[in-house]
Amino acid sequence: MAIRSTRSPRRARRNVLWGLLAVIVLALLGLVAGALLWSGITLGGDAVALARVEVQPFGGKLERVRAFGPGGQRIPLAVRDGRLTPRTLLTPGETVSVEAVVRRPGWLGWALGSERHVQQTIRAPVANVSERWLTVPSGSRVQVRFDGPVSAVGYGRVRRRPLGGSSLTLGPRPPAGTVAVAAAARTWERLGRPVTVSWFPPADAPVALSSPQPGAHLAPATPIRLTFSEPVDDALGGDRPQLSPHTPGRWTQPDSHTLLFVPSGFGAPFDSELRLALPRAVAVAGASGSGLRTTRRIAWTVPPGSTLRLQQLLAQAGYLPLGWTAAGAAVPHTPQAELQAAVDPPQGHFSWRYPNTPHELQALWGEGDWNQITRGAVMMFQDTHGLTVDAIPGAQVWHALLADAIAGKRRDGGYSYVYVRSSVPTLLTLWHNGQTVLTSPGNTGVPAAPTQHGSFPVFEHIPVGTMSGTNPDGSHYHDPGIRWISYFNGGDAIHSFNRASFGTPQSLGCVELPLDSAAKVWPYTPIGTLVTIE
Repeated sequence: MAIRSTRSPRRARRNVLWGLLAVIVLALLGLVAGALLWSGITLGGDAVALARVEVQPFGGKLERVRAFGPGGQRIPLAVRDGRLTPRTLLTPGETVSVEAVVRRPGWLGWALGSERHVQQTIRAPVANVSERWLTVPSGSRVQVRFDGPVSAVGYGRVRRRPLGGSSLTLGPRPPAGTVAVAAAARTWERLGRPVTVSWFPPADAPVALSSPQPGAHLAPATPIRLTFSEPVDDALGGDRPQLSPHTPGRWTQPDSHTLLFVPSGFGAPFDSELRLALPRAVAVAGASGSGLRTTRRIAWTVPPGSTLRLQQLLAQAGYLPLGWTAAGAAVPHTPQAELQAAVDPPQGHFSWRYPNTPHELQALWGEGDWNQITRGAVMMFQDTHGLTVDAIPGAQVWHALLADAIAGKRRDGGYSYVYVRSSVPTLLTLWHNGQTVLTSPGNTGVPAAPTQHGSFPVFEHIPVGTMSGTNPDGSHYHDPGIRWISYFNGGDAIHSFNRASFGTPQSLGCVELPLDSAAKVWPYTPIGTLVTIE
């Protein structure tokens, strides 16, 4: 017996419609999923450009891209084939914030929004030197290797040179030496921070490079750098070198192969040999990196302070009748800058401080020459600062001068000069700060004990004292209570004396003045004041 279906034609049609609807929904969902899957945007680094932006087929159109540096400054970009290349040079390692905006297609924008923003922080690549301390056999070229491709390098006097590889071969070089190498990984980068690369010849002992070179002249505040072919602890056994004479400062170790001594205060003494004792023997490269010498001692020469710079400082401090003006920028008021200037004086010019400076005084001056004007100024400076008055610009004088220069101290006592005409009638003229203060008759030495001609600085200055000595006939004299004494040459002095007349040779070498004239002259003739006898 046949079984008849209970499903009605209407119900069957409804099922077909539902099936079609399900297929349509699934198709739409698949379409949406495909659109979402193929409408993405990616932003990331690139092997050539700063970044690369990729928009998938349904992603839309790249509307704009912007880049900002660490301080928020705008970085202009060139966009080509999705690659973003800076139009200005960036610093290696610089962090850049990149933002890309894509406009979606209209049919997708109504659901997901008309624009999509993508942001990424990217670091500009850095080309690092793979090995900073190299052993280079004799006759071989120095080859500097990097950890990746390099577009440009700078070294020595070469400011920027295209490279296009991952190694740099230097031209002819001495057997040992150092060079600062800077690199840029990309064409759109400036050169990075220089890195010192050192090379050494093969040797039985650790090789040391010294900067400054052994035996060289160095300023008191010049840092001393020792670079070893081996790590410092291996080369020296963990101990530190010792400097003599004692020099204030501090040893540091900037890296595993380098020791650096930075002087402090006024550094090494002027006019000295600075010696460095090493705890172990090393092979020290000589001048220009040649001629290894195994030793435990390295020495340099600290030159004396420059006479020209001494005069410049004395002029600036008010101890000379001249002023000095730098031709360029003034020397910074720091110990290191002033110490460097002391051995390498800056350019500038001297000028007389007073328009009517006596020509006799002007004739004594010589720029850069040790002369009586400079000698007197040093003595006055020593006396003012409580130093031994010996006219020698030693370490104490230099340190005090530099300290005054750094502090901007200046003497305000003015400048005096005494001129004595020994021909009859004998006259003394006192000049101070461009003015003639006094002209007085005086007595100079008799023919048997003449007053020596020349220019001399006052070296002793006392208000009252006893003068004694030997007369031309061999007898002795002893005169207590002599007033207003300024010794300028051995036993010769300007002082008061009780005479019936003045203006002729009557003394035993001194310049005798009436009491009132001597009293006026004395305050103007402190230690260091120049006295000219003609």
